[in-house]
Amino acid sequence: MSNSIDNIKAPIEHELELFEQKFRDVMRSNVGLLDKVNYYIYQRKGKQIRPMLIFLAAKMCGNVTEATHVGASLIELLHTATLVHDDVVDDSYERRGFFSINAIWKNKIAVLVGDYFLSKGLLLALDTKNYNLLHITSDAIKRMSEGELLQMEKARRLDIDESIYFEIIRNKTASLIAAACEVGAASTTDNKELIEKMRLLGEYIGIAFQIKDDLFDYGEADIGKPRGIDIKERKMTLPLIYTLNNCSKDEKKWIINTIKNKNEDKEEVQKLIKFIIDKGGIEYTQQKMNNYKSKAFDVLNTIEPSEAKNSLVELINFITERNY
Repeated sequence: MSNSIDNIKAPIEHELELFEQKFRDVMRSNVGLLDKVNYYIYQRKGKQIRPMLIFLAAKMCGNVTEATHVGASLIELLHTATLVHDDVVDDSYERRGFFSINAIWKNKIAVLVGDYFLSKGLLLALDTKNYNLLHITSDAIKRMSEGELLQMEKARRLDIDESIYFEIIRNKTASLIAAACEVGAASTTDNKELIEKMRLLGEYIGIAFQIKDDLFDYGEADIGKPRGIDIKERKMTLPLIYTLNNCSKDEKKWIINTIKNKNEDKEEVQKLIKFIIDKGGIEYTQQKMNNYKSKAFDVLNTIEPSEAKNSLVELINFITERNY
């Protein structure tokens, strides 16, 4: 898998290296504690899918500019802020196999660090007068919060259908990935039609990305979170929604009872996972993910051929076929 990530990065390798330097500079602070937290976050950064999307989108639409670098730092700062805050909201002490910020420095510091990243992002866009990029990213953050709150509201009542599920993930996950593609395009071109095309492409990629994440809860791969964690947290993901809509009244009662009252019981959760797999919930969910993958490719097919476009095709395949 790492090889394919290296191949994907090839056309934007120089830009990503430069971005790393610029982002480290942006994160620097005179407050020792903040610098220590920043360093910890930086050492544990993920696959960098969002910066990759920004630079690939920029190259597909024109030439990488200083604004592209600002956009990449802006998205990364806001993304990091939301992750730090999410861990506080979810009472989560682990992220990507490492301790979360709130696990080491407690909630107060984690919330303030998240606020710091948020304000750094806003200032970066304002100081460089990239108001259009700030607008795109601020809208994404608003939608992410709405998606998270809608999910919490529905988890309480367990009354969620497929259309609500897609509304949640379109806001919660896809909005930031859509913003990454839109920012990449908007930093290199004024062509509104092309910018909108890239935003839509990002939305489809983001939905496929989240569906793939939901499938991990039912798989065997070791991805740093135990199987059944979504059920334990009462998250209504697509395999579960499909199964609830395609079973008998008694089975539905049993599922809801398990989620409400036995979600801490490992054996009961495993029974439920097996039931969902047997009912075709996984198969159906994979089919939906592949539909969104196809939609992304349909948008890509309308864009001029380039090395960046080839890499984006590989990145979409990586996102939907990854094991972690």
